[in-house]
Amino acid sequence: MSGEALYERYKEALRRGHVAALRGRLEEALTAYAEAAAIAPERSTPHTSAGTALLRSKRAADALHHYTVALGLSARDEAAILGRAQALADLDRRSEAADAFDALAEARAAAGNLADAVDAARRSLELAERRDRRRTLERLIRRLRESEPAAPGRIALEHALLVLHGEAVVQDVSGEAAQAPAPGASPSVARPGAGPAAVADDGPAVVEVDLGEPVERAPEPPPPVRYRRALDRDLDPDVKASTLAIRAEEAVDVGDAGPAVERLLDLAAAHRRDGHIDGALDACYLALSVAPDDTGIHLALVELYDERGWAALATEKLDLVGMLASLGGGAEAIGRIAAARGDRA
Repeated sequence: MSGEALYERYKEALRRGHVAALRGRLEEALTAYAEAAAIAPERSTPHTSAGTALLRSKRAADALHHYTVALGLSARDEAAILGRAQALADLDRRSEAADAFDALAEARAAAGNLADAVDAARRSLELAERRDRRRTLERLIRRLRESEPAAPGRIALEHALLVLHGEAVVQDVSGEAAQAPAPGASPSVARPGAGPAAVADDGPAVVEVDLGEPVERAPEPPPPVRYRRALDRDLDPDVKASTLAIRAEEAVDVGDAGPAVERLLDLAAAHRRDGHIDGALDACYLALSVAPDDTGIHLALVELYDERGWAALATEKLDLVGMLASLGGGAEAIGRIAAARGDRA
């Protein structure tokens, strides 16, 4: 068989593995990845892909084996470096995991991927506090700030600041640093007629009314806008997740972000309906790779984190997306985030 024909067989086996993994069919995915590895034993991708599928299925020890094989074939396989670090963390081998994230941060910074480097350094510090790790994270944060990052970089920056200081710092429209209010805190309200630095601190204002004069009633406020939850989708009750997965794959392949995100959120909703939270999370993560700034995807993850029992992670996600929305996300995004907070209250 010609080299070109073998390469096509290799690509087809990888494709089958990816599709099976997306649909939650782990054993089918592993079989396809093993076939790809047999066709091209010098390539690391089949082992990395198998490790990722196993890690998502909570089989960290098996995943670690595949990542180790992948790195033996390609020491610069960044996906394998990241997967190995995550697998070590899942196995509670915290010191080794932190070292792995250190190496990942260094490699990403050298490649100019500052947002990802900050994220890796932050994970390392979370796993094992050390003074040199704190200094590294502070240095990378400075570099990322100076690069004027887009939304994914700002998310990485906010995560890192939360770890460093236990609080988030955002930039106001003038470029000055401003302390973000603590979650659930009420913003200060300026006194009427006071200067910009004056804030109300005397409790509710008291309005004096002359009872001898008729008082004009203020108009009734409009009814509040009702926002649906991110995963409240209009799905046909009989539609199967496998059918939605095919539709999502087609939209992703076309490269049109809008329809791809909608179909992936439909897929996430179907997986949740069927009790497959891992499948729903995978669909949302894939949607984020298509549209990292989409508020609906982040809110869908908040819902799934809550259902998984990851309340702290859900709160952190909601706080971060709220901060980004306040920097220019628009009224609808801010309203959806406020509604999500109300649902969780």
